[in-house]
Order: sequence, then C-alpha cells, then structure tokens
Amino acid sequence: MPLTIALPKGRMADDALTWLARAGWSPPVVEDDRRLVIPSEDGSLAYLLVKPMDAPVFVEQGAADIGIAGLDAVRERAADVYEPMLLPFGHCRLSVAAPANRPHRPLRLEISPRVATKYPRLAEAYFRSRGVSAEFIYLSGSVELGPLVDMADLIVDIIQTGSTLRANNLVELREIMPSQAVLIVNRASYRLHADRIQPLLQSLRAVISQPIENPW
Repeated sequence: MPLTIALPKGRMADDALTWLARAGWSPPVVEDDRRLVIPSEDGSLAYLLVKPMDAPVFVEQGAADIGIAGLDAVRERAADVYEPMLLPFGHCRLSVAAPANRPHRPLRLEISPRVATKYPRLAEAYFRSRGVSAEFIYLSGSVELGPLVDMADLIVDIIQTGSTLRANNLVELREIMPSQAVLIVNRASYRLHADRIQPLLQSLRAVISQPIENPW
C-alpha cells in the first residue's frame, strides 16, 4: 500500500515536488485531468492535492501519512502532528495590516477593532495577549477587501512581498509570526511505517543540507 502525501495546491506544491524529486522521491504521474489523488510513477506514493489550510487536517486525521504545509496553517489548525523538519521554501509572515491613512497609534489603544482574517485562532490569540478585545470576521479569501468596503478596521493575513497590500493602500503594522513550509507526519504513521518514512526523511534532509552551487 502506498504512502500518502498531502500537498497544498498552488506554488507550494510545485516547490515541494521539486525538492522531493531532488531527494529521489518518485514524482506523480503527469496527466491532464482533475484527479485529486495521483499515484507516483513507481506506485510507492499517492499524492493528495488539497487546499493549503486543509493539509494539516488530512495528516492529523490519518487520511495522509505525510504532508507539506505552511507553518501558519499548522498553527492555525492546532494540528497534532509530528514536525520533523522545516523546508526551504514558502517563506512569508503572518501580520496585522491596516489602511495607510489609519492614525498612528499602538494596537493596544484600538477599541474593539473589527479584524478580517483567514486566521481567526492566531489572530484572536495575538490580540488577546495584548489586551485588545476585537471582533473577528472570518473570510476565506480577499481579506484585503475588508477595510476597503468598511467591513473591517484591520486585517490579519499572510504577507510575502507586500505588493498586494500596497496595491490596496494598506500597510503592515505588526508581524505575528514568520512562516515557511514544514513537513508534517501523522503520529501513528510515523511509528507504523517508520521503515519507509525514515529513509524518505533522511534523503530529504540530505539534499536540503547540500549547498546550492553557483551557476556562474
């Protein structure tokens, strides 16, 4: 029976497959279809294509033995999974942002701000730790719209380059946490399939530790 690997759809999946291939993991069979479960070329693995925020859930629940997710997603889901290693891609940060014309004042002086976010757990913990009683508005996308249509005063979202914030006249106020890709393993699978999972982890650690050669 193949090991199952949950991959988040999008750029992170492309980066993950690149590093997995470098480590000698069998790539998925490439076909032009809409399958969400894709076998590897040698049949030893099955790749599950999932939404980025759902990858930790699939691994925690045992639907996938291994997964790759953003550290932000793992923390937001409070997933009970084993985290053997961080991966060298998917770098970003979870931050608080606001309209550029917001008066300059500390966040602790905000009175019951409305906060639009995809990360209600992390956002609530952050504001609560600073003594701010906020109202959280959960959105699954287009969080930046919240302040633009006067639905929210602040947003909490992932930032990479900041270009989306600038395009919508928003500015970053505070970083909540840095994030990057992390390899996660179901705790039961880590014990039951150690003979197959450990070699895969060791091969990935080996290629990650190798210096990248300068092509020039």
